[in-house]
Amino acid sequence: MADDELAAFRERWKQELDCKTDKRCTDEKGCDGGRQEAGESKFEPQYVSIASSLLDGRTSPLLDRIEEERTRRKRRYENMTNACSSALQQQQQLQKRANKGQRLLDQLIDDLNEVNDIPFFDIDLPYELALKIFQHLGCTDLGRCAQVSKAWKILAEDGVLWFNICKREGYHQDASVSDSPCWKSTLRDCRNSDQTVRSNWKNRVGSISQLQFELGKVLCDVSSCDSFVLAGYTSGDVRLWDTLHWDSTASYLKANSLSANSEPRPYVSHVQVNSTLAAAAYEDGCVDLWSTETGGEPIHHYQSAGRIQALALSPDSPTLASAAGPDVRLDQPDDRGYWRTLCQAQLPKAVDSVVLVPGRGQQCPLAAVAAGEAVYLLDPRAEEPRTLHSVYGHPVTCLDASDSHAALGVKSSGWAMHDGGNKIQVYCLETSQLAVGVGNSAGDFTCINLRDSPPHLLVCGNKDRRVRVFDLRTGSSVASLYAHHLGVTSVQADDWKIVSGGGEGLVCVWEMRMGAKLWEMHNRHPVRHVRFNSSTLVTANIPDEKSPRGACITDDDLTAHRRHRGVVCHYDFSEDATSQDHVLPICRSNYAESYGYNYNIGLVVPYDALSGSHPSH
Repeated sequence: MADDELAAFRERWKQELDCKTDKRCTDEKGCDGGRQEAGESKFEPQYVSIASSLLDGRTSPLLDRIEEERTRRKRRYENMTNACSSALQQQQQLQKRANKGQRLLDQLIDDLNEVNDIPFFDIDLPYELALKIFQHLGCTDLGRCAQVSKAWKILAEDGVLWFNICKREGYHQDASVSDSPCWKSTLRDCRNSDQTVRSNWKNRVGSISQLQFELGKVLCDVSSCDSFVLAGYTSGDVRLWDTLHWDSTASYLKANSLSANSEPRPYVSHVQVNSTLAAAAYEDGCVDLWSTETGGEPIHHYQSAGRIQALALSPDSPTLASAAGPDVRLDQPDDRGYWRTLCQAQLPKAVDSVVLVPGRGQQCPLAAVAAGEAVYLLDPRAEEPRTLHSVYGHPVTCLDASDSHAALGVKSSGWAMHDGGNKIQVYCLETSQLAVGVGNSAGDFTCINLRDSPPHLLVCGNKDRRVRVFDLRTGSSVASLYAHHLGVTSVQADDWKIVSGGGEGLVCVWEMRMGAKLWEMHNRHPVRHVRFNSSTLVTANIPDEKSPRGACITDDDLTAHRRHRGVVCHYDFSEDATSQDHVLPICRSNYAESYGYNYNIGLVVPYDALSGSHPSH
């Protein structure tokens, strides 16, 4: 059945081809229609001859007709466009003669835009506008943009962009764009230097200097700021060191005539220093103020009725605050350089500590004063001090302030039930409201550092031997380190490390994230001062006993033994780490330790490398 249907289909297809046979005889230009099969001559259909000719590589008549039609249309289009172009050329010549000067200016502007335009995908932007967009990118994004094209590479390596990045990251704050030929290389060098310094911090590699004053007797107080270190002694002498210029002539500061002519000379009770001024308070109530540039004689002096209990110098403005008993005063120079008293106040109780709020400038200074159980804000524009904190029976043990907040340690007297122990209260200076309360310790908080801490962090020390770091945003503890068995006396932290000092004389450096001790240094007396920046560290071990045993008032300055005087140490971690002499002098070793702290311990007889030992050992 299937074979019959197939035969019938073939018969109908053959008949259809016979009906559509082209009767026109093809010549040598067309198809080959003279093919004979089975002894008979037949003509093929036209589409069959076209397909055969394409397969044989010949040109079909259809393509010839298409090409003729294209040629005809092209000639007609050229005739129409020639007529239009002739009229347009005449019009352009007339307009060119009328606006010749204006077209020259437009052409000049187009040429300039062609040079200065930066291709941003499908549009062209002026160089200045493209530079504004690139200013919002970081180093990684600028490096990726420099790989897009040559124009983007020129823009991504512009000196203004890298100069702004340097300033954002804290490098060369006082520089200008023209100070460096390549700010990109300058930023790279600064980052490499920071990595080297951080490695030296961790491995205790650097140089150490002891700032000693032979005629000073016993050390009383130390202050440091930037490269300046100021120290006061029981002999009444005040000594200033500039660690950048050790041969400075302003190193010895002369006292006022009243204190200098007294016999015996009064002790120096407090010292303070910033980048331009140095201040000292004596036991007899005198206060002297010097310039760090000129030194020598004091530029300002005043006498208080009682002993100075607290002294503070603003870190960024020429403002001095002092307290004698319950009386507090603020001094500042006027426009002509003459020092005047801005305001005076008398508080209900004797003042324990004074802190000048940084970032206020010379126009509106603000002082935080702790007196007994209360903390007051002293503003020269206000008639009376404003009470910031006051809780009966809970005295304030320590105080510090940043540009926006004040932190104070509050002692729990124990008479109230469920009081939660000793805490740190953080107040907003603008609203005078409590921002957050952190800590819950059985011991008293002895020191707080809010001013030098990273944003939203607070580091403090306690009598319970621990150093704590709190996050002010959540009120939670970030780190709690068992540090000093005689209590923490001073502390400072940055974004990755903590430096703490204790009553036993230890200076410890901690890694904040891991909570591990990197290294420590020990001296005889309690550590009363710790301050560091990116590459230097200043510590001061100040004795509690100002008249050591064996020395009397009739002895000369050299009879007191060196171990009784206290010491000021200056560490510099920017030295070359490849030199063995720059390892801090605890002890040294040439082998690598596989565990524990890297103290570079050197053994007299190294047990792991005995020469001539028996192989069985």
